[in-house]
Amino acid sequence: MSQRSLNVEILLRAYTAGVFPMADSRQGRKLYWVDPEWRGIIPLDGFHVPRRLRRTVRRGAFDVRCDTAFRAVIAACAEPSPGREDSWITAEIVNAYSEMFQRGLAHSVECWRDGELVGGLYGVSIGGAFFGESMFSRATDASKVALVHLMARLVAGGYRLLDTQFITEHLAQFGAIEVPRRSYRRMLAAALGAKADFPVDFPLARVSAYLQSLTQTS
Repeated sequence: MSQRSLNVEILLRAYTAGVFPMADSRQGRKLYWVDPEWRGIIPLDGFHVPRRLRRTVRRGAFDVRCDTAFRAVIAACAEPSPGREDSWITAEIVNAYSEMFQRGLAHSVECWRDGELVGGLYGVSIGGAFFGESMFSRATDASKVALVHLMARLVAGGYRLLDTQFITEHLAQFGAIEVPRRSYRRMLAAALGAKADFPVDFPLARVSAYLQSLTQTS
């Protein structure tokens, strides 16, 4: 497909059908629709937070905000980093997902320190499904803290599915698993039919309470 054909309506149809776009490179002129045979998810009732990270979250090492710098988060996710010299995020993807954000269909979780954006993630929100797209970190644990804050919000907001697309070593430590395409489609259909609300304003005390609930059920 050409870059010019990507828009919000196409993205909505794609996500509800279980596929998502990626480019072959940041400067690539082609986008590909991806439908993995095995899909990465983090079960909302199977999230694992290492003890050291729990302490980092509770002490408020970062000023965590939502939806205050969505476009900057995508741009940061597209930047080269050690072990990832290129990106699948093109300018057209940045523009299309920014429009999704403007329509309330995408969100960012941002970690700030001394007024500087040092980590975060973004994703698409449809019904009770949240599709995590990418994350970045310029400070130790910043992206991990953003993920914990995201999960606390998803649980509080009534979400049914956190789709991570693929499994990475980074995500596996949090309890991410792979499910076959057929099982994923069933989970997706159930999540899309559910009502959920993404809580943008979410104080640290509520995140700490969420972490405590994990301790009680683990």
